Amino acid sequence: MSELATKKCEPCEGGTKPLEASVAEAYLTQTPAWQLITEDPRKLRRDLRFAGFVEAMQFVNKVADIAEAEGHHPNIYISWNKVNLELYTHAIGGLSENDFIMAAKIDELEGGGG
Repeated sequence: MSELATKKCEPCEGGTKPLEASVAEAYLTQTPAWQLITEDPRKLRRDLRFAGFVEAMQFVNKVADIAEAEGHHPNIYISWNKVNLELYTHAIGGLSENDFIMAAKIDELEGGGG
């Protein structure tokens, strides 16, 4: 289990600044399955593929459980056997540590696709 996966998401206030690019890139080394999207706002993205629709939905439901527990919700896009996840902190318009915590927790799930 990664160090990030053991942390808890903390609410971000609107005055909090998004992570600097160098900090985001350092966190990315702990969540290598994710891509750093550098458009504005910066986001994390992970594309997964499953055997079929049911498996994709089972995975999405596990992600939803984590998101509810953490109070931090990814954007989820589903297309039959594909799931695309995007993480960023809407309240601050960019990436926060919470996004990397969620990415690490998602990476810990069984059936994480490929």
